Amino acid sequence: MGTGAGRGTLLAAILASGMVFLDSTVVNVALPRLGADLGATVAGLQWTINGYLLTLAAFVLLGGALGDRFGRRRVFLLGVVWFAAASVLCGLAQDTGWLVAARFLQGAGGALLTPGSLAVLQASFHPDDRGRAIGAWSGLSGVATALGPFLGGWLIDALSWRWIFFINVPFAVGVILAALRWVPESRDEDGTRAGGTSRRFDVAGALLGALGLAGITYALIDAPARGLGSLPVLAAALVGVLAAVAFVLVERRRGETAMLPLGLFTSRLFSVLNMFTVAVYAALGGFTFFLAVYLQNVVGWSALETGLATVPLTVLLLVGSARAGALATRIGPRLPLTVGPVLAAAGLLLLRRVDRGASYWADVLPGVTLFGIGLTLVVAPLTASVLAAVADRFAGVASGFNNAASRVGNLLAVAALPLLVGLSGGGYEQRDELTAAYRGALAWCAGLLLAGALTAGLFVRRPPRPAPPSQPCPSLPASTPPDAPG
Repeated sequence: MGTGAGRGTLLAAILASGMVFLDSTVVNVALPRLGADLGATVAGLQWTINGYLLTLAAFVLLGGALGDRFGRRRVFLLGVVWFAAASVLCGLAQDTGWLVAARFLQGAGGALLTPGSLAVLQASFHPDDRGRAIGAWSGLSGVATALGPFLGGWLIDALSWRWIFFINVPFAVGVILAALRWVPESRDEDGTRAGGTSRRFDVAGALLGALGLAGITYALIDAPARGLGSLPVLAAALVGVLAAVAFVLVERRRGETAMLPLGLFTSRLFSVLNMFTVAVYAALGGFTFFLAVYLQNVVGWSALETGLATVPLTVLLLVGSARAGALATRIGPRLPLTVGPVLAAAGLLLLRRVDRGASYWADVLPGVTLFGIGLTLVVAPLTASVLAAVADRFAGVASGFNNAASRVGNLLAVAALPLLVGLSGGGYEQRDELTAAYRGALAWCAGLLLAGALTAGLFVRRPPRPAPPSQPCPSLPASTPPDAPG
């Protein structure tokens, strides 16, 4: 940590994460402006979010494996260049189809970049400094996340929504210069997984997973315009379901060499926690999608004001996550994972009352704060419990799958909620129609949170403590926390 190479490596990882986190916090805020500029329908706005989430969720585990085989710095840099180039294409988009295609490419770049950021730190730092490096990365990346709504909202108001994508270019240049100067190359030299099985890339699993998600997502997004019984919707749903079934069969045949070893799901706790993850992050994704559009098109706020509205949520996560993790370690995860979603659901029900001319302090802040407190009680205990629910040698794939599960929850919520609340076409620009859809969507999100709370209360138990080692272990490597979901 005290060397120039250490500081430079940390700088590269932080700038890369800041680039991704900025997009994740600001694109929702830009939806009303880019929708009006490009003449987008609700489906176009949904694909703007889901195009990125789909390729990121489908390929993030494959991206980590590519780094292990071909060099973590090399794949990390490829992800940075890919992400920046796709960002420029997003900013230059002249219609919705162009933007959505560029967002698909951006998600693929993120799948190379996201696992590489932490893998570089894990592989580069001395074991004695690794925990400090990851802690510094987490804290400073969190600051970037907190500043994202302010910077992004200002760019949208002062310049254009296009600049939330163009701003990634200087970030990328900084990452490339720092990585080429300071980051050492590393790879899995023996090309094996823990347990001695040879590593092969599960390209078939990744493609089938992407096809399954794409088919189901397309069916959900297209159903309001075409009808649930239309041939394209039914065909897409069928392709998605068949691809999902084929994915399970392929992963079962590959065993421990699979992208997702199905043996993980013999742990009931692991299975339950990932179901919980999908429910909670679906609620988070649906809430942020609808709130950003509603505050601008109904309440009448600027992009900057809308971006700042959810800053308390980020601040609470930054300040309280470590304390929530310590509490769960002391009393077990069951209570935080039960109480947290209930508080978050109460916050969403408060936010349903927000109407035209609403006051931030009286109408928006209480609900956002309550939602943030509830989410803070969930995030750190959930991550720790997922890792504790499987054998240590599967910690990487377990955290990666849980990260993907959170993005799948986001993706499915953004795809399904407009269908469930009857919002389609240009309805997001009609105040009365959007108001009814917003309130219905928040009710559905609150229901998902309460379902998650019920699941945790009934099925989550404290993971068994590992047996103490029979002899001293002088240097156990620090475990790598998963990237913050969403």
